[in-house]
Amino acid sequence: MPATASQVNEAKKAPHVDGVLSIFHERWSPRSFADREVSPEMLAKVFEAARWAASSFNEQPWRFIVGVRGSETYHKIFESLGEFNQKWARTAPVLILDVALTKFSHNGTPNRVAFYDLGAAASYMTLEAASLGMATHQMAGFDPGKARELLGIPDEYMIGAVIALGYQDEPAKLGDAELLQRELAPRNRKPLKEIVFESWGKPMELR
Repeated sequence: MPATASQVNEAKKAPHVDGVLSIFHERWSPRSFADREVSPEMLAKVFEAARWAASSFNEQPWRFIVGVRGSETYHKIFESLGEFNQKWARTAPVLILDVALTKFSHNGTPNRVAFYDLGAAASYMTLEAASLGMATHQMAGFDPGKARELLGIPDEYMIGAVIALGYQDEPAKLGDAELLQRELAPRNRKPLKEIVFESWGKPMELR
């Protein structure tokens, strides 16, 4: 019998580290979403979290295009997804496309960190969603050009990612062997020695 959602959630938890907020170890990216709508109040909370991310010159270059299931925007975002992502994302009640303004509004010069700031805002959003009992799954597997055309996004905005948002459902409901395998796969991360250096290629001693 396939593992239940609660069993998968328990297995996906990263090892506890004292002083690190538990939400960082518990958040992950399921693909099985329940047939349950996300209220406007809950959406407001996740975007409020994103709103307070740090950004260069306080530009706040991020914009979020939100499609709620049944809306024209939802359909357009879904149409831009790759075939593999369409197989599971159709169950998500909310699809979000994030974009970043690539020029500073105060002087029109290029903002080379706009994408960096967009990522920070999206990260805040996913963590807030997790704290509220919701799930998110961010996707690069879509056609940015098609999304731009369908949604009328101006050229000065860089296309980011599509985020599925909703409430987690049982893994078995995915109904696809490959999707189920990915849903049940263990989480893993590179050790700190591979990502934190005191000089290039020399790991920093942290513990």
